[in-house]
Amino acid sequence: MSLAGERLSEMPEAVLPMERLAIHQVTLMQCDFRASIECFARHGIRQTTVWLDKLDAIGTEDGARVLEDNAMSVNALCPGGLVSGAHAPDMEAALEMNRRWLDQAAVIGAASLVVITGGLPEGETDLFAVRERALEGFHRLIGPARASGVRLAFEPLHPMVCGGRSVISRVADALDFLDALNTDDVFGLAVDSYAVWWDLDLAASLRRAGPRLLHFHVSDWLRDTEDVRFDRGMPGDGVIDNRRLREWMEDAGFRGSVEVEIFSEKNWWRRDPDDVVRTILDRRAEFL
Repeated sequence: MSLAGERLSEMPEAVLPMERLAIHQVTLMQCDFRASIECFARHGIRQTTVWLDKLDAIGTEDGARVLEDNAMSVNALCPGGLVSGAHAPDMEAALEMNRRWLDQAAVIGAASLVVITGGLPEGETDLFAVRERALEGFHRLIGPARASGVRLAFEPLHPMVCGGRSVISRVADALDFLDALNTDDVFGLAVDSYAVWWDLDLAASLRRAGPRLLHFHVSDWLRDTEDVRFDRGMPGDGVIDNRRLREWMEDAGFRGSVEVEIFSEKNWWRRDPDDVVRTILDRRAEFL
């Protein structure tokens, strides 16, 4: 038996159907809002997650019209949360930001707002206290989320960004948060393969998550990465077995889209956007 106790000798055989392929808007950071959506549509991509900075740049109402004109379904708006105390002057300011983001998500028809905890405030070293503060913040977002009709998709991030971006790194710890919040009608889970691929308990945690699995984002961890945040690889270029992770997600009941999300300052963000999307399509059969 393997360390993970899973079927490591087996591979998922089914090619990901085109209708389940999505591309996160951040993958085309070289494009503005309209250009990225129109590029996706040219290649038959009909699902995306909207990047908040791009939406703010065009304006929420205009962004909604671009999405509608291109028959683009919105999985989520990203990122939200950031309630740890490191990203706003105080909790009230953080909550007000999230209420605004929930309103924007509702206008563009997003199913979810993807939320992360945020990192540790400057000078703070008590990780446990910051986690408790983040949990309090999420508790206080339950009412606004219900009122907006937009779910909150909680996303753990890689432990190497724990200090600055997220004090929750494992899916198991994220599920402990969701258990404490006890509002499955509001909170679910966004799984980013780049953030969680290293966890030997991942398959068991995904089974535990079950119907709380809302989103699945994929990219690749380059073996000799130069930047843990902004040097993601295209699926197939690194060490993540995204096909196996998809199998584990599907074994847990997930039937949503597989969404390519690539932060890549020195490579993919410098390429022709049509070539980026064509590469994703070429990789679909083997690596997604």
